[in-house]
Amino acid sequence: MAEPIVVGVDGSTPSLQAAVWAAREAELRGAPLRLVYATLRWPSYVPLVPQPARWRADAEAAARAVLDQAMIHARAGRSRLAVSAEIVDGGAEQALIAAAEGAQLLVVGCRGRGGFAELLLGSVSRCVTAQAPCPVAVVRQPKGTDRGEIAVGVTGRPDQEPVLDFAFHEAALRHARLRVVHAWTQPVATEPGDMLPPVYDVDAIGAEEARLLAESIAGRRERFPDVTLTEHVVREHPAKALIDVSRETDLVVIGAHTGLSAWLGLGSTAHAVIHHAYAPVVVVRPRSVDVSPTA
Repeated sequence: MAEPIVVGVDGSTPSLQAAVWAAREAELRGAPLRLVYATLRWPSYVPLVPQPARWRADAEAAARAVLDQAMIHARAGRSRLAVSAEIVDGGAEQALIAAAEGAQLLVVGCRGRGGFAELLLGSVSRCVTAQAPCPVAVVRQPKGTDRGEIAVGVTGRPDQEPVLDFAFHEAALRHARLRVVHAWTQPVATEPGDMLPPVYDVDAIGAEEARLLAESIAGRRERFPDVTLTEHVVREHPAKALIDVSRETDLVVIGAHTGLSAWLGLGSTAHAVIHHAYAPVVVVRPRSVDVSPTA
């Protein structure tokens, strides 16, 4: 059986939107959908005090009601979709990260019940995108109609291969166009000790950046012959370029920091994109996915 898609639900409107989006992904991938509601058995976490051995009847009933509602939304029009629902014990962030072990995708809403209206991204979403063991999708309000196009941010670094693999595979699943976006603001040093020129030819640098983008996607045209590609090179901050593109696309795929950097944060570009994008965003960490173009 295919690895599951896991979605965190808490009864909020964003989490229900995430459940519907995750159901569509599961259907596309032929994967089971797992709905997870995370909560503490005490009303709040008390350090050094064990949680009760059993759920309070009223708390369990409330959690089941949330899961039942999410299941109704997820299964609407998808009667053959395999869906399971589970209450897991613990704080939402760590419970979802643990639930994502062995999953091919973790899906969360942009903000849950505990978020303030002025916060564009909830604490749970921030935490899981930085630490989950699989790609994470942060889902916002649907646009209503599909544009038939997704976008991926391309840096040109070798460690971004899984990001590109995910984006190409997703475009193939959706029969969607893929816009590969490479943004630059100034020349970058390619070797330690390189001195950047105080004055440079913008057109020449732009042509070099276009070449870098072409090299980054080389070979994938043959692996994904049915994916229509658009190469987009722009002199712009990467975050702004991807946020602007998100207005016109159904999904944005980006990379994130790895190792120690992941514990310090996603990186400024990823952080800005998942905060301000107008479409769902999938954050992929290097070596976190292994997809087949023929799947």
